[in-house]
Amino acid sequence: MRNPLIYIKVFILIILLGCSSTKNTFTNRMYHNTTSRYNAYFYAYNNVLELEKAIKENHREDYSQVLPVYYPIDSAIVEQNEELLNEIRDFSSKAIEWHRISKWVDDNYLLLGLADYYEAKFDDASNTFRYINVNSKKKNVRHKALIHLLKQFIDLKNYDDATYVIDYLSKESRISKENRFLLYKTLAYYYETREDINGKIGALDKALDYTKDREERSRINFILAQMYQREELDALAYSYYQEADKGSPPYERSFFSQLFAQQVAEINKSKDVRRVRSFYDDLYKDSKNRELRDVILYEKALFELKQEDLEEAENLLIKAAKEEGKNEIQKGYIYQKLAEISLDIKKDFRATKFYLDSAIANFRPSHSSYQEIIAKKSIFDDYVTQYDIINNNDSLIRLAQLSPEEQELIAEQYIAQEEDRLMREAEAKEKQKSSGNIFDNLLAFGGRGSGQSFYFDNAVAMQQGTIDFYRNWGSRPLEDNWRRNVQSFQASGSVSEDDEPVEATPEEEEEETNIFADIPDKESLLANIPKTEAQINSLKEELETAYFELGKLMFFDFKEAEIAKENLEILITSYPNSSKKAEAYYILFLAARELNENETLYTERLNREFPDSPFTYYVNNPSAMTGNQAFLESSKNYKEAYDLYYQRQYQAARGKVRSTLENYPLTKNTDRLMLLDIMVSGKIDDTERYKSRLENYIQTTEDPDLVKMARNMLNALTGEKNLAQANTGEDESEEGESESSEEEAIGEDEEEEESPYKENPNQTHIFVIALEPEKAKNAKSLLGDLESFHSKNFGSSRLRTGNMNLSREESIFIVSPFNNAERAITYRDKFMEEFDSSSLDKEDKEKCFLISIENFQELNKRKNINEYRQFYKKAY
Repeated sequence: MRNPLIYIKVFILIILLGCSSTKNTFTNRMYHNTTSRYNAYFYAYNNVLELEKAIKENHREDYSQVLPVYYPIDSAIVEQNEELLNEIRDFSSKAIEWHRISKWVDDNYLLLGLADYYEAKFDDASNTFRYINVNSKKKNVRHKALIHLLKQFIDLKNYDDATYVIDYLSKESRISKENRFLLYKTLAYYYETREDINGKIGALDKALDYTKDREERSRINFILAQMYQREELDALAYSYYQEADKGSPPYERSFFSQLFAQQVAEINKSKDVRRVRSFYDDLYKDSKNRELRDVILYEKALFELKQEDLEEAENLLIKAAKEEGKNEIQKGYIYQKLAEISLDIKKDFRATKFYLDSAIANFRPSHSSYQEIIAKKSIFDDYVTQYDIINNNDSLIRLAQLSPEEQELIAEQYIAQEEDRLMREAEAKEKQKSSGNIFDNLLAFGGRGSGQSFYFDNAVAMQQGTIDFYRNWGSRPLEDNWRRNVQSFQASGSVSEDDEPVEATPEEEEEETNIFADIPDKESLLANIPKTEAQINSLKEELETAYFELGKLMFFDFKEAEIAKENLEILITSYPNSSKKAEAYYILFLAARELNENETLYTERLNREFPDSPFTYYVNNPSAMTGNQAFLESSKNYKEAYDLYYQRQYQAARGKVRSTLENYPLTKNTDRLMLLDIMVSGKIDDTERYKSRLENYIQTTEDPDLVKMARNMLNALTGEKNLAQANTGEDESEEGESESSEEEAIGEDEEEEESPYKENPNQTHIFVIALEPEKAKNAKSLLGDLESFHSKNFGSSRLRTGNMNLSREESIFIVSPFNNAERAITYRDKFMEEFDSSSLDKEDKEKCFLISIENFQELNKRKNINEYRQFYKKAY
């Protein structure tokens, strides 16, 4: 028998000889190939798979939209798996360094490129993929590197380079099946970002030919089915939904495959409405669909809308919102649909506001619907504010006109109605709690179930008892002998000092407090009714403002001329001396023109009652120049008129001001021109007219700086100065100097009142480019130039761009998100240094600004960019 030690020695010798990383011998190659593949590469590759699995599991599929070709990469998930990335780099680097003659070196380089790609180090990743393409002798690895490079170019919207890679790969031969699948899937991603539906369908169809992975096939088939359904190719959609349901897909995808397949096959075509409703009802009753009931009710509501059964659709959507679904995005769609019904069909703007609030709470900021809602929500907030003021103040004023006895009666009726409402809600909840289980009902007769015969088991009976007690005895503390009129003798000696009150359990507190917590008592209701004339006048002033603001909002923002007209006519009828009357006439003029009614009525009223109003100038010349050109011309004329005023050529100054107001009415210079005209009036008209015009200007102008100057002029005229001035007895020359200083301050910045904007350096910020509507309309290349700028300088930041109308005078382009002010400032500085676009001139570029999310919401309400810019100069 041979000595086994000889074999052991030979084996050790072979191992030692194979450890060299430079000797290119058969033994060396075998050793390095084996250890590289099954040690370092194996662990690094599995870490890549683990990271991709985490990205996939974190993504929540939104089946209401066409699914994305690739799962979106969430940078937060990548950061959470930083250890995996470090291990990938560590293992792959060691494999390259220790096993240089191994045939797995290029594969490890590919893993290094993927690690850089997932960590958004796009320059490093690009260099690695390019290196592999140039130096690798393994076609499969080269092709895979090029495909990953292509995907990176698509992520960065670098379509020129992406097209070059596509063209290069189209000329390559012997691409493996695995790489062909990856290539066609990436091509589908390319067409998806370019919104080329036909290209995307074709690429996904080809991808199906090169994969046998059941999960991949199911998901791609589902995407194709969704796209065909949206193109109304129902037969194709049905067949792909059927294919998507094969291969044991996740239950949720299987559910939607069956649901949408039935829609395209039967529901959209069937004339048997009862059969369709029965289909949805059966889905709803299926216990496996418990977490998807909100989806079922939502889809059924959409079907009822097609049948024009608005009431049923709305009830189904409300029911769907109450279901406990596991996908919060679905709740967002439900509330968004309720908002659409309230706005477009029912014209219930108040309900629309609250539905939009609920919708936005269920969408992530990155969701397209979130940005859409944010852009329009502020006008609904304003509507509810004005609407509530009108309702509340009108009711209180009416109540104030009643006798005390009538007021008490109405308060009691209100409380009784609220009690009845609570009773109905309690009964409804009790019905929901009752399961109707036959065994539970049998146990109730034995006193061991949830039977309602025992008083303290019946919530409705307990609530009714509480209400009866409250009506008879009022609100009393829980104590013994509570019916006695004199209780002082009872208190002594009944409770020792050492005794502590027993705290109620949360359940007891809930039973005691939840019944009347929201119902005010009669005294509180009566206390809200105004008692004095001053209180009533204050409510009327609020009403006056609310009617005007609501009318203005309905015309300009909601495009509801008829409703705007109703509110403004109430204003001028109920408040004939309103300071907003001239502007109300102007809006009524515009509304009448839109409704093809008699607009000359308001033209005559403006000329008769407000001959000097800027709105009168507009209605007399409605075809006058507007926009940026009108602003520039009016600015030039204002300067000329101001020079004439200081040269004491008052008539010439007045002529220049009024010709400017006639030719360029309602520009950003209008308020300054009007104040200059009033100053001229102070020089050549009588004192009463000058005073009257100043008082009217203060009431109607919104610019706080100009109002402050006008008020100082009025004080100088009437002698209403502070005590120190009054005691010094200043002479006329000093008064003249005071007035002159106010005049000189017209073009200067005054001290500002407290800004409505707050410094939020740690809040998410956005970058804003503000343009006039006409410029924004012609800035066709601006968004594209921004995308190129981002790809070059901020490729790893995944910035988004968009645009919206802030007001009639301002359109804005938005770049977001920046995690904090510091990152936003870095972007701004780079933008100011390097960004160049034919759609953005130097002046507009210098007016760009940064703003936090909270301040942007405030800006969206106030619509005054100049006001924000004053804050911006100080804060940033």
